[in-house]
Amino acid sequence: MSGPSLASDTPTPEDRQMNDTNAASPLIPAMPSKEETAESDAYQAGVIRKAMLRHSLGLRDVGILILSLLAVFYTLYFAADIVLPFVFAMVVNLLMIGPMRFLHGRLRIPKPISALLLIIAMFLLVVCIGTAISVPAAAWLTKVPQSLPALQQKLAFLQGPIDSLQRGYLRVVALMSNGGHHHVNAATAAAQSASNGAETLRVWGSSFLIGTRAFMGEFFTMLLMLFFLMTEGDSLLRRIVEIMPTYSDKRRLVQITTQIERNVSLYLATITIMNILVGLLNLLQCWLTGMPNPLLWGVLAFLLNYVPIIGPLTGVVVYFCVALISFPSFLMALLPPAIYLCIHILEGETITPMLLAKRFTLNPVLVMASLLFWDWMWGIGGAFLSVPMLAVFKIFCDHIEGLSPIGHVLGGPVRPRSLRTLGPEVTPGSPP
Repeated sequence: MSGPSLASDTPTPEDRQMNDTNAASPLIPAMPSKEETAESDAYQAGVIRKAMLRHSLGLRDVGILILSLLAVFYTLYFAADIVLPFVFAMVVNLLMIGPMRFLHGRLRIPKPISALLLIIAMFLLVVCIGTAISVPAAAWLTKVPQSLPALQQKLAFLQGPIDSLQRGYLRVVALMSNGGHHHVNAATAAAQSASNGAETLRVWGSSFLIGTRAFMGEFFTMLLMLFFLMTEGDSLLRRIVEIMPTYSDKRRLVQITTQIERNVSLYLATITIMNILVGLLNLLQCWLTGMPNPLLWGVLAFLLNYVPIIGPLTGVVVYFCVALISFPSFLMALLPPAIYLCIHILEGETITPMLLAKRFTLNPVLVMASLLFWDWMWGIGGAFLSVPMLAVFKIFCDHIEGLSPIGHVLGGPVRPRSLRTLGPEVTPGSPP
């Protein structure tokens, strides 16, 4: 929802609704009536029209904005080793708000000790998961080369189409070469492919070691930053609120931080619980279908489900490849990935949207665009953070008048309604 105007301290329908929500429950909002919803929608539409009329950009302003955005993204790309642990710490801090309040508020444990206990628990959980899956994962990596002949036999029915595609590719390469003088045969291509495969494995091995060292450094940096956020984050926020120039700005900042804390922390807690259930269900189905190392594939399903769309699709491919190596027939190999896909559709398309629809709705197109962009920018870490960062950006846009049209565009699917109900016409000099 859009926030109040910068020029007015008058309570808005959103303020009244938020106050009723705070009085009812800190986590579950009270359902607004139809009259309140219509009034809120009309006010939001008015604010959006007012912002678009007031903040019109010329060609020079657009050029400066584009250059500023490019400079910011350029800095984020090359400063990923420094920025990424800080962003991860802020997101994990939102996830730890509930346990931190329980330890500090209910059990009266001092904040530093509570934060230290939670960080130690999280570190031990990561170590246990890594230890539990490292041994079977290493065994599978050593088993894959010996399984290639059996895999080729199971996929023998695809040999004909693959050979046809390869011959067509070689003909295209020959035609595209200088005058067609370079003759490329299948044996030469196979030898080059084998040598390239060995070189690729060697490069992957060295990259894995380098990546492990970098990950451990960033992980401990994130834990250090997380400790100080959990212990001194409230005092830092209080100091920032104190330096705001007007009461309206103070109130807006408190509203933004409160909404980020509630919506994003609820989103992270919800998807974490759902991902645990997805991992347990896949562990169970791997055990029932006879796949080896069910714990490994259950943990993999749990982790991949944090990455929207791409993660579950990757899980389907991995399950199919593992089942193809483990099971004697091609049809049997289709069963585990099919069950995995059904579990994901049930969770991702039905249960989770139903739980989050009232508080956390984002446009699916922009979610996918954010996922691809941050995956390119920061790799797998950016893919994990893409949805929370998009949600935080939408909350900021909703509470800043000049950015309210962007926040409206970022919103998820809404109920169909007539264009006549989008709110009254406003002018730049009149209140919405």
